[in-house]
Amino acid sequence: MKLHFIGVGGTAMGAAACMLARAGHDVRGSEGPLYPPMSTQLLAAGLPVFSGFSAEHLDWGPERVVVGNICSKDHVEVAAARARGLPLVSLPALLAELLLPGRRSLVVAGTHGKTTTSALLTWILRRADRDPAFLIGGVPQNLGRGAHLGGGEVVVLEGDEYDTAFFDKGAKFLHYAPTRAIVTSVEYDHADIFADEAAVRATFEAFVRLLPEDGTLVVFADDPGAVAVAAAAPCEVLDYRVLEGISSATAASEATSGATYVARVRKGGASIGQRRTRFQVFERGIDLGEFSTLLVGHHNVANALAALALARREGVDVEVARDAIRRFRGVRRRQELLGVAQGIRIISDFAHHPTEVRLTTRAIRKRHPHSALHVCFDPRSASSRRKVFFDAYAESFAAATRVHIGPLYAPEKIPEDERLDPVALARRITAGGPPATAYESVEALASRVLEQATSGDTVLILSCGAFGGLGDRLLEGLGDAVEFANEEDYARVDELCERCNLASIEDRESTDTLVIRGGADKSELVGCVSLEVFGDDALLFSLAIAPERRGEGLGWVLAGSVVRWANTLGAGQVYLMTEAAADFFGKRLGFRPIPLASVPATLRVSTNFRRATTRDEAVCMVLDLEDVS
Repeated sequence: MKLHFIGVGGTAMGAAACMLARAGHDVRGSEGPLYPPMSTQLLAAGLPVFSGFSAEHLDWGPERVVVGNICSKDHVEVAAARARGLPLVSLPALLAELLLPGRRSLVVAGTHGKTTTSALLTWILRRADRDPAFLIGGVPQNLGRGAHLGGGEVVVLEGDEYDTAFFDKGAKFLHYAPTRAIVTSVEYDHADIFADEAAVRATFEAFVRLLPEDGTLVVFADDPGAVAVAAAAPCEVLDYRVLEGISSATAASEATSGATYVARVRKGGASIGQRRTRFQVFERGIDLGEFSTLLVGHHNVANALAALALARREGVDVEVARDAIRRFRGVRRRQELLGVAQGIRIISDFAHHPTEVRLTTRAIRKRHPHSALHVCFDPRSASSRRKVFFDAYAESFAAATRVHIGPLYAPEKIPEDERLDPVALARRITAGGPPATAYESVEALASRVLEQATSGDTVLILSCGAFGGLGDRLLEGLGDAVEFANEEDYARVDELCERCNLASIEDRESTDTLVIRGGADKSELVGCVSLEVFGDDALLFSLAIAPERRGEGLGWVLAGSVVRWANTLGAGQVYLMTEAAADFFGKRLGFRPIPLASVPATLRVSTNFRRATTRDEAVCMVLDLEDVS
């Protein structure tokens, strides 16, 4: 089928377009300026994308035109499609036709947390060899893409309560025929289409009523809106909650009262902090033991617990789920570390609702308690551009050191009497919390952040859009940034390793690779290093620097960054094999040589480790991470 996507750069639209192209459909699309991660996804898929919007973009003869909810009936390509008699279809309706038949639908819905939860549920099912189909409104780090056809009997869908299209004002998730579902939260949002919280709840109630009598609804017991909505479900309801600050002496019966699944975060060392988030899980009162996740914050423990609950209802073994949650690296633009340059961390998150802003800012503060935290906020969504949440936003940035508010996106589209005043918001935040500044341009905001941030600081970018490419602006301004490799980088990583006479990467799903980009357009890789973690032990391997860039200190930058990342992942020791760089690792980073026989057995079975030990002159070294900050 020939399909043309209007607005193909949207996260869900782009992921679905790539998936359908891989399925054999002839897919093209149109979009304005493109930014990562979707720009790289579309390029890798080889999907033709027209720049901008024009009636001529339909001249290739599509059979259907897929319309995103950003399009009005007056959109130039919508008008052209109608004039030519081309059928218009929404993405949810298209998925219901092409993806759902013959599969059971697992839908994750909620005002907050649905992207992370649906991504983690998908990852757990994948590690359980279920090969689910999925469509997620983000790019999961472990999965590399936001959509996949799969070969299993289930499809995981992120269910959005926003309206479907200008010709279908019902919520998107009403198209998804759920068999089982999660509702993470129900709160007032989308002020452009919902009059009040009652209207939001009514939409979610319509969704849960779609569940069959033999279906399952998993709901967050600590969210009043979600609990109220669950009363409308015609099927079994499983609930979950997270208890913080409970000492290990607390009786299990007290810690597990009132919910089917309970995560207990203990006081002291095994809590939300610098490394992993560790928590104890109870299932119907039975202790399932300790789980850990790289995700930070009370809300992310809840997201992990929701995914676990539905995965268990799907029959996934506890140990498989535990390992999957431990390995899950999150979703791009959800607490995503974009890179580190000059010792400054640049983190991106999709948060835009006041609740999300508050929880995300607190979580990053907990992970980096001694770091100055510069929060850059983009008032871009239909709700965040309105003053309806003015008071809530004023209280949401308390954990920040400084707040930088970007210019209002497309202010002319918001009635003046409803419009948020960023300058007034900055004054209000400053009056009761950290100093805040509103800027007339992204360029001015970026310049100020680059002036103020110093080594050891954290910059948190909060935006549901491109924010004028702020993350890239900051990394480029700082120079020689260390970033995580993406799916499209691995061929170049292998090429660089080959140039440096190093082995290529095996088992990429279990490996983190950091890179430094070069060239005028940052399209070259001038350095890379990889890390594989086995519980408390980590393997550093394939540290490669392009020969023409050696002597600039890039190897030290990469090695130091990957060691700090191992520490963040909760490893206690980092091992490596080296031939000629023992002095570098010993003097610069504190590694010490050890006998090969003393390497833990769990690490020796790694393909990456075995390949590194084949060289006769290789020396085994280890670094204890207790004193690494």
